[in-house]
Amino acid sequence: MSKTLVLICLLFFPVLFSVAQEGQKESAKDSVPPIAKTQDIIVEGKVEKKRINPLAPSRAAFYSAVLPGLGQVYNKRYWKVPIVIGAIGVGIYAYKYNNDLYIRFRTAFKRRRAGFTDDEFYDVNGSGIVPGSPDFSDSALQDGQERYQRDRDLALFITLALYALNIVDANVDAHLKQFNVDDDLGLDIKPYLEYNPIMGDPNYGVALTIKF
Repeated sequence: MSKTLVLICLLFFPVLFSVAQEGQKESAKDSVPPIAKTQDIIVEGKVEKKRINPLAPSRAAFYSAVLPGLGQVYNKRYWKVPIVIGAIGVGIYAYKYNNDLYIRFRTAFKRRRAGFTDDEFYDVNGSGIVPGSPDFSDSALQDGQERYQRDRDLALFITLALYALNIVDANVDAHLKQFNVDDDLGLDIKPYLEYNPIMGDPNYGVALTIKF
């Protein structure tokens, strides 16, 4: 009888030992506290809705096209208004100044070629009209006409370029005003460790944190 009990114990001892080891593993596994997720691995973002007017750039460009500087007023960039008006005003003045001189030299040159000696450049010094000895020769009148015509065209080109730049500035400025350029914007990349409760293994990776 005692031999039989000893034999039975020897047969069941390995089985009981293996069951005990598995139970210890399970209890040890259950006793491991899960690794809590920290804020470093959670993408957090605070969205603040900002009202966007899609027609603002078009309106600013239209206002600047109607009246230079008005688009800058619409964008509340008041310090740009004197610059815009001054730049375009100087261009218009240069065009008018050179155009007036071009017309004067051209008129005098045409009359001189027609045989008249009563143009304003014949006796500039007031020494009296002496036939054949004008103060401005025919070639000088022609050179002056061509010079002021060239300067007039250049002034016109620069004025139109400044006018177009005024429109582009108002349009681009209206676009940039609606971009989110807050100081809270940020991008951070960090490694993270996460515990998988199903598999019982830790997961490694990289966390992308975006602040906006």
